[in-house]
Amino acid sequence: MLKLLKLEYYKNLNYRPFKVFTIMYFVILIALLFIGLVDLKIFGNPINLKEQGIYNFPDIWNFTTWIVALLKIFLGLIIVFSISQEFTNRMFKQNTIDGLSRNEFIGSKLLTIIIFTIISTLIVFFITMFLGYKYSKVTDAELVIKEMFFIGNYFVKLFTFFCFLMFLSVLLRKSVFVFLAFFIFWIFENVVLGIESFTKLRGMTPQQQIDASQHTFFISKYFPLESMSSLIPNPMMRLNMAKMMGLKYEFTYPTENLIACFIWSFIFIFASYWILKKRDW
Repeated sequence: MLKLLKLEYYKNLNYRPFKVFTIMYFVILIALLFIGLVDLKIFGNPINLKEQGIYNFPDIWNFTTWIVALLKIFLGLIIVFSISQEFTNRMFKQNTIDGLSRNEFIGSKLLTIIIFTIISTLIVFFITMFLGYKYSKVTDAELVIKEMFFIGNYFVKLFTFFCFLMFLSVLLRKSVFVFLAFFIFWIFENVVLGIESFTKLRGMTPQQQIDASQHTFFISKYFPLESMSSLIPNPMMRLNMAKMMGLKYEFTYPTENLIACFIWSFIFIFASYWILKKRDW
């Protein structure tokens, strides 16, 4: 394992995009976690998210993990560039000549993914704890840990997302094709979800649609990107102004989506290895 970590370190040390996007990601991630401390103007009206309750326990775990998960594409760029350069610069072929096996190659990329995911998760965890204890109106131990599971969901969401990008990178090899394929797949999932929603929920009132969507079976909900998205729901319904408008926040733990993410992660890892093994590089 130490050998693979050193190999990845020296490969990426002199690769400028890797360093630039890594720094950008963690700087923006930390900045976003403190977004509630500044006044935002929405449609000309100033809104302070801290006053709207985003730092109150237990809601803060939902808010912080959802907000920083929007940045996962930045870290995804790092993963894609790291893998794509292996093929564009013929580093993979040279490494195999030097004795690096397919197992070790996939293992080295998985180690990179795991390390970035762990570091990102720990940053979110510690800053969330700091902001929660500093600005939350309640700090009872029971409420502090009540929704801490969102941190675990955040870890799974990032890991699955990066495994997906690893698979696309091994399959297509060029970063531009990887992002194009990702964008097409994202559109495909949304089109299928839209068609299913239209056929199953049409004729219902907005509130009936919200209630029915919790109990209606959608095949598209178990697609990779949708499964990841379901792990951390949009928390805007938890804002104080949403509550004042009578909007309700309802959340049922997405056990099936969590299982789907584990299955998709395994599929992406196995498929990446299978492609490496079968192709004549």
